[in-house]
This record gives sequence, structure tokens and C-alpha cells, in this order.
Amino acid sequence: MKGNAKIIKMLNELLADELTAINQYMVHSEMCADWEYEKLHKAIEKRAIDEMKHAESLIGRILFLEGKPTVSKLNKITIGESVEMQHKNDIAAETGAIKAYNDGIALAAELGDNGTRELLESILKDEEDHIDWLEAQMDQIAQMGIKNYLVEQMD
Repeated sequence: MKGNAKIIKMLNELLADELTAINQYMVHSEMCADWEYEKLHKAIEKRAIDEMKHAESLIGRILFLEGKPTVSKLNKITIGESVEMQHKNDIAAETGAIKAYNDGIALAAELGDNGTRELLESILKDEEDHIDWLEAQMDQIAQMGIKNYLVEQMD
């Protein structure tokens, strides 16, 4: 099915966001593994896998709309040198993603592409869950202090 060029462009922009997030989260996950914060390693790795599934869905939609997925474009990757900076950088990434998905949903609705709108709404829900988890981690750091928080992440 021939898709709207604006929709395909927007989907490729979202794909770049997802591919960037995958890279950022995988590095953060492996840093946590290296520091032996196993709980964080697993949680961040799961978030990276969620982003991979989002990228896969976006690629599928672009192909369905007879577009060409652009998988060679990444946005700026921001690696945190500490767990707290990682969380802050990831919150910034998720905040940007939520705005981009809301904008994409509005565009899809405006252009009458309900299939794309539904896909973006389902991904948006995941992104909101991601930021909720990250904000909870920052709340825990604020409440118990970074040292106590990190002790809890070791098993």
C-alpha cells in the first residue's frame, strides 16, 4: 500500500530515535554489568530490547507503506558516566520520544492513517512505562541516597 510521504518521513525519524536509544541503553546496561549492578543491567537491557521491538515494528510499517527504512541514521547518543547520569540521560531520551510519538500520532490522525496511529499509540504506551520506571529510580535515589540505591542493585 502506497503510504503518505510525510508519514514515511516521520516513521524514519522515529526509527532513528529508536536505533539511538538501543545503542545508548545497551552501553548503559553493559556498564552496569561491569560495575556488577545486576538488577540495573537486566532492567536496562530489557528496555533496550523493547526499543528493538519498536524499531522492528516501525521498519515493518515503513515497508508496508512502500517506503525505505533508513537504518543508518543515529541521533546523538549520550552516555552517562554514573548510574545517576545514565538515568538522567535516559529520561531525556524518553521525554523526547514521548513528544515525538505524540506528534506522530497527531500527524497520522490528521492524514487519516489509522494503522500508523494505532502502532504509534502502542509504542507510546511503552515509552511512558519506561519514563515512569526511570522517574521511580530517581525518586529512590533522592529518598535513600545513591549509595543505598546502588547496594540494592547488586543482586
